[in-house]
Amino acid sequence: MIEQVKSSGTKIKPAATRKKRSNAKASKTSHLSSILLGLLVPGTVLILWQVAGSSGWISSTMLPTPLQIALSFKDLMISGELFGHMQISIARAASGFLLGAGLGLVFGTLVGFLRRFEQTLDPTFQMLRMIPHLALTPLFILWFGFGETSKILLIAKGAFFPMYVNTFLGIRGVDLKLFEVAKVLEFSRFKQLIRLVLPAALPNILLGLRLSLGVAWLGLVVAELMGSSEGIGYMIQDARQFTQTSVVFVGIIIFAAVGKITDSFVRYLERKLLRWRDSFNG
Repeated sequence: MIEQVKSSGTKIKPAATRKKRSNAKASKTSHLSSILLGLLVPGTVLILWQVAGSSGWISSTMLPTPLQIALSFKDLMISGELFGHMQISIARAASGFLLGAGLGLVFGTLVGFLRRFEQTLDPTFQMLRMIPHLALTPLFILWFGFGETSKILLIAKGAFFPMYVNTFLGIRGVDLKLFEVAKVLEFSRFKQLIRLVLPAALPNILLGLRLSLGVAWLGLVVAELMGSSEGIGYMIQDARQFTQTSVVFVGIIIFAAVGKITDSFVRYLERKLLRWRDSFNG
């Protein structure tokens, strides 16, 4: 009998190990296939673009080839100019985002959780939300000058509202039955907020975080294109004046790449923090 158990145990263990290995292999294959699918469209566009430029169908002054853009990128990296501009731009975007998104989270929580704050603050915030960046830029320059303060505040203004609106909607979307359970358990208002409201509103808060990062990056472009002597936006503006189109494309690609990296980071956080959510994945 013992020998049978041992023999059966030796048979089960390799089978379970094989199953785990096959699942891990299938997961790696699926991840690789998703990356290849994501690269399919841009890769095809780059190939056609290079062929059209090399054949002389497109003017290199108007639209330089990917190879010319890559060479400009290499030159900027070797000179150290690109790294200096990127460092300044990322610091500006991060400062403005932390200020704007942090305040958006705080005020969104207050307005969503307490009706008195909604009646007092929300109408003003909704009016300010409708004012475009370009309309405020001249005023910010007039009030705060061309220094870092005006740029950071402009970025913060853009990052504030996506976080504010999504936090507010997430809190107001919490199931009312959960509040009834909290009353039965005699939760204080603070306990309701920490243990009930914020966890239930987390999907909306992460969505607000994702949108705020994108808007902060767009706000950086506006801030640096209108009155700046450093940063990726300034580099683009300076290259445009000297008809260095390939350098302009380098700046545009950097904006796109950094925006994609930050968006992918938030999506990674969503997968980690929202494992409990059983949602449709397509």
